[in-house]
Amino acid sequence: MQRISTTAGRTIAPPFWTSSTPIFCKRQLATMPPKKTTSSPLAGTKRPAPDNDCAISPPPMKRKAQTAMTKTAVANFFTPASQKPKEPTVWSERSPPDSESSPATLLVAKYLPALFASTAGYTDPKGKRRKIAAFDLDSTLITTASGKQHASDPADWKWWHPSVPARIKELFNVEGYQVVIFTNQGGLTLHPDPKSKAPTKFTKTRVPNFKQKCNAVLNQLGIPITLYAATAKDIFRKPRTGMWEQMKSDYSLQEDEIEKEECIFVGDAGGRVAVPKGPKADFSCSDRNLAANIGIKYLTPEEFFLGEQPREFSRDFDLKGIPFVEEGLQEGEGIVFEKKFKKEVVLFVGPPGAGKSTFFWKHLKPLGYERVNQDSLKSKDKCFKAAGEWLKEGDSVAIDNTNADPEIRSQWIDLAKKHGAKARCVWFKTPPELCEHNDTVRALNKNLNPETRTMLPKLAFNSFKSRFKEPKDKEGFEEIIPVDFHFRGTKEEYEIWRRYWV
Repeated sequence: MQRISTTAGRTIAPPFWTSSTPIFCKRQLATMPPKKTTSSPLAGTKRPAPDNDCAISPPPMKRKAQTAMTKTAVANFFTPASQKPKEPTVWSERSPPDSESSPATLLVAKYLPALFASTAGYTDPKGKRRKIAAFDLDSTLITTASGKQHASDPADWKWWHPSVPARIKELFNVEGYQVVIFTNQGGLTLHPDPKSKAPTKFTKTRVPNFKQKCNAVLNQLGIPITLYAATAKDIFRKPRTGMWEQMKSDYSLQEDEIEKEECIFVGDAGGRVAVPKGPKADFSCSDRNLAANIGIKYLTPEEFFLGEQPREFSRDFDLKGIPFVEEGLQEGEGIVFEKKFKKEVVLFVGPPGAGKSTFFWKHLKPLGYERVNQDSLKSKDKCFKAAGEWLKEGDSVAIDNTNADPEIRSQWIDLAKKHGAKARCVWFKTPPELCEHNDTVRALNKNLNPETRTMLPKLAFNSFKSRFKEPKDKEGFEEIIPVDFHFRGTKEEYEIWRRYWV
């Protein structure tokens, strides 16, 4: 290779190929005429002049740049939005009825596969479906692939049994059912409270992870289906019927249109009792109770998918022992309460939801008693102040609080003595489970909640239970009146009250 001197005394090799350096094959070299020379622009050296009559080898081809973008992706980018294929799953959120200003708590996934989609909208070839097959999600349609109680990631799931997807498709394609999913997902928070100090490390990822898992499940089923996920303890949460009511609205179904005798709800929370050396007890009875509230047939996954026989079950709380009796005909409902003293303090004792306020408005208010209630007055001090002022004016008062222990009751007895009044006690002997039920019914039904009370936490009932001491005459009461619970209301109100709400 020819080397060219530079002014610095170094030599520089010319490039392997330049436009002035022809490259020839052996046959060309043998037939070439004598070369002409020309001056080098670098250092005055002579270089062969190119022969214009001889073909010059082309430069090496440059490697084509690789791209991850496909022709389909490019075409899709320029496709108008109206012409692009729609996503099969559309997610939305709903707020409880009569609470439009409240944050949404119901997460809804409507899945419509491409086979059923069209620009004109989806029209079911079978028309309006009047038979509903509703399913729970976890431990009914799917379970964790890892074996853990809760999924570790969106991919940690598998079918509860291999027969599940084929059976679900058969319900839709062959038997003409509308298939829906009702699931309680209390671990999800759609709209976190910005003022909350609770850790948010996992809160932000739970909803996206849940959506990703559900998208995969619905895609594998491949039929038009809607999933409803209740994320709060409101009207949507099973066994309450909010998700069923929302489903009826979404599918434009009236209650009398639905063929309830053909409808089913399948879920694992059936209240089944434990079997010795066999299956464990169910964690709750919420799925069975939801079916009872709706008025449709209930089946466990084992019964529906595997054809197993039903197991024995038990509800923690049942309302069958409290039938509806027309107003005024209940045993002992003649004269339940009468005023015996000119001025007195009537102390109510009983847990939240025991029926204390209803008892006051029905029996004591007509007799001229004034009501003292801490939920309304907001503090114990204000309650004592209000009661004292009424007693000064010669009025009788009813203390409509829980008054669980002798310590607080003694303070009211002292107040009665101070104002020359007698003290009597009305003891509401309502079971705690029934109290919690009453509180929930009241909070979730506007027409049964004239004071607009909110639902109490479980802590309120546990707190009363831990502090409660049975009232005794020796505390200073002139009389203790025990009151057993009776439903007091209309037939329509009873039909609402008798459902399973907890």
